[in-house]
Amino acid sequence: MAATGAVPTAFTSLKSKDHGLGFTRNMEFIKVSELDRVKFRRTKVSVIRNSSSGSETVQLQPASEGSPLLVPRQKYCESTHKTIRRKTNTVMVGNVAIGSEHPIRIQTMTTTDTKDIAGTVEQVMQIADKGADIVRLTVQGKKEADACFEIKNSLVQKNYNIPLVADIHFAPPIAMRVAECFDKIRVNPGNYADRRAQFETLEYTEDDYQKELEHIEEVFTPLVEKCKKYGRAMRIGTNHGSLSDRIMSYYGDSPRGMVESAFEFARICRKHDYHNFMFSMKASNPVVMVQAYRLLVAEMYVQGWDYPLHLGVTEAGEGEDGRMKSAIGIGTLLQDGLGDTIRVSLTEPPVEEIDPCRRLANLGMRAASLQQGVEPFEEKHRHYFDFQRRTGQLPVQKEGEEVDYRGALHRDGSVFMSVSLDQLKKPELLYRSLAAKLIVGMPFKDLATVDSILLRELPSLDDKNARLALKRLVDVSMGVITPLSEQLTKPFPNAIVLTTLQELSTGADKLLPEGTRLVVSVRGDEPQEQLQYLKSSDATMIFHDLPYNEEKVGRVQAARRLFEYLSEHSLDFPVIHHIHFPKGIHRDDLVIGAGTNAGALLVDGLGDGILLEAPDQDFDFLRNTSFNLLQGCRMRNTKTEYVSCPSCGRTLFDLQEISAEIREKTSHLPGVSIAIMGCIVNGPGEMADADFGYVGGAPGKIDLYVGKTVVKRAIAMEQATDALIQLIKDHGRWVDPPAEE
Repeated sequence: MAATGAVPTAFTSLKSKDHGLGFTRNMEFIKVSELDRVKFRRTKVSVIRNSSSGSETVQLQPASEGSPLLVPRQKYCESTHKTIRRKTNTVMVGNVAIGSEHPIRIQTMTTTDTKDIAGTVEQVMQIADKGADIVRLTVQGKKEADACFEIKNSLVQKNYNIPLVADIHFAPPIAMRVAECFDKIRVNPGNYADRRAQFETLEYTEDDYQKELEHIEEVFTPLVEKCKKYGRAMRIGTNHGSLSDRIMSYYGDSPRGMVESAFEFARICRKHDYHNFMFSMKASNPVVMVQAYRLLVAEMYVQGWDYPLHLGVTEAGEGEDGRMKSAIGIGTLLQDGLGDTIRVSLTEPPVEEIDPCRRLANLGMRAASLQQGVEPFEEKHRHYFDFQRRTGQLPVQKEGEEVDYRGALHRDGSVFMSVSLDQLKKPELLYRSLAAKLIVGMPFKDLATVDSILLRELPSLDDKNARLALKRLVDVSMGVITPLSEQLTKPFPNAIVLTTLQELSTGADKLLPEGTRLVVSVRGDEPQEQLQYLKSSDATMIFHDLPYNEEKVGRVQAARRLFEYLSEHSLDFPVIHHIHFPKGIHRDDLVIGAGTNAGALLVDGLGDGILLEAPDQDFDFLRNTSFNLLQGCRMRNTKTEYVSCPSCGRTLFDLQEISAEIREKTSHLPGVSIAIMGCIVNGPGEMADADFGYVGGAPGKIDLYVGKTVVKRAIAMEQATDALIQLIKDHGRWVDPPAEE
């Protein structure tokens, strides 16, 4: 098929249809002289030749098999087989340089009322002393803008030169005012010139759409000119929760819409030859956030743009949950060399954000400086731009098997734990720590019970009590995995045996009784001739296990290579991400390391579970971290999901105190998602991922939401938590907390 027509340069919404191409309006059009459907690997792709240059070719392919969405086949990062920082220009924020030639910068946001000049100055100084590079303040009105001048002057007098960023929503005149004193302006393209989203699907004519774009240009251009004149930086910061109705009518509430929303503003900046800006694509769902940044960068490669990226998962929450979600989103992108400045948004004091932020930045810079990865390989099967889970074949019962192996893995993602011989000495304690239910001392699986255990050493043949404790686990369909050498010397009935590719190559596994279930441990960077032993093995699952102390080999890239090999040879073994952390590792490093190294694969649908080992870490902590990781990657839901904002000067109540109160009363509701928001500045779209919302509507007053719809307004704060619980009950989502045993 060949065609000629006008197509948006950014190719943001081409749809592949049998009868041709449909596409939406866009500011910049190019002349397409030829469009061919050609066979590329196993899919058809559209090749568009740009007649204006004669040489540039943009190849598009379906985002996934059968998908109507065509995405650029162009890269979204410098390399998918090793960590290489994406080259960007340098953006100056005050005296801090941001971009690929500089360290990854870390930042946070004040939680004080910006009108409280002394309190805000004090908090900014604490943040600077703790080592942040940049700090953001919310500036919502004229009084706050006026205060900014005094805040800046006071800090300069105290010899604090940390760059200050104004966070602007709905207020172009305020942005204009504060650009005279602050170093950077953050604008939200979803609400800077557009009205607050009403979640209405709007129909536009060509003229209507063009008029809206002209309106945006009219409102935004004065700020661009002012930032250019004063040497200010800008962040065009799209939020998944606050896209305009216009964008959502065209692109849906989607990563694609997030990118186009930002590009509308970027084109205006470029039109005025202003380039001191960067992008962000934040969402509370790490999977959406990762896809949005990838699409953004893929589009920038097509356009030849090189603006830096600010990374963050918005409304991540608090404690290990917040750190885990941030590590999944931010860490995934850092592994691909994307990201020049980061913020970890926690429902905690701002100084508490800096340490996990630094740990993530260090991890990203180390991977890039070592260019961690594997030998180049061709990727044909991973879906970068839309989530499609590769589901491994769950165990199937074989004839003659005495026990049920099907529970060794969970269809939504499995949690494995390493158990010691010492733990077997106290069976009831062990069962509880595996989160099993106990009925007269016997274990039974529950919603968040560990699926399988790894026992590196089997109890001796005459240790009847330990063997009985293990048998009881096997009887309730928990997998008991043990190394080949242990099973050969102290065989345990119905154990699943852990082998290596080396053992498979020597045929050592043939010493086991016929029909023994096998797990094969694989690094992922082995030569093809070693990996081929997988083809002839009847493995129940694979452990991806790369030693933690590997300097040059990247865990994420080695796993991608392994998954590519499995897909290429139609091998559907489930894969468990097995990470063995060293003794003495800091808890935050473990959470961030697991979120980055396993999360980066799980957000692409690659993997079926997790096994975290750390010799001196608390067993419950490792189990909870594992379940948090699966839930953060939108796989297995075992507890209430909270979307809670990090607090800022707009917050209308004590977010940490209220958040703790709500969690205490609702944390036993798996499958229920609750948004706890200090205000509604980003629009009800921030509740896009939540079933119920608890939102500051006015000082001392709370609005309650179901999805994006407000259902109760101005409830006194004292009654608001009980009203939220009643709302959950009214919608049939409440269960009473389990009674203590």
